Amino acid sequence: MNQAAAATNKEVSLDEDEFIVSKTDASGRIKYINRVFMHISGFPESELLGQQHNIIRHPDMPRGVFKMLWDTLKSGNEFFGYVKNICKDGGYYWVYANITSDYDEHGNLRGYYSVRRKPKLIAVTTMTDIYRQMLTIENSAGRKSGPAASVDFLNDILKSQHVSYNAFVQKMDRE
Repeated sequence: MNQAAAATNKEVSLDEDEFIVSKTDASGRIKYINRVFMHISGFPESELLGQQHNIIRHPDMPRGVFKMLWDTLKSGNEFFGYVKNICKDGGYYWVYANITSDYDEHGNLRGYYSVRRKPKLIAVTTMTDIYRQMLTIENSAGRKSGPAASVDFLNDILKSQHVSYNAFVQKMDRE
């Protein structure tokens, strides 16, 4: 399996009209990617197909975000969120992601579709701060309970603003 280089501060940015599209199987292994995905991430198709989607997970991303993502999908809902991904050369890019479940004609889960686009600057600024705090909590709480502790922190923020997570991220997308 090919991996990304060590993280750097080199940012890659999507154009306003670009969309990253991917499809995975039910376990998160990549089955399809579009050319924009390859271009932005720097990975060729041959190095992504068959790999877990977390091959592009940036170390700045709290595990709690992915816990929340999987909990949301497993409950039958679609997920919206802001994600910082790593490029093959160690650079990074932010996306506003929408992930939906894909079912066959019998209602069996086949996998997931994800469409990602350029996020608003206010969202990146807001989420960078929140994710930094979530990572601190995860590191303090330990590997086993860290993700849940960081989700609790995020939920406290949402409760203080009287808003759901989806409403929170969708509001930033409209600003």
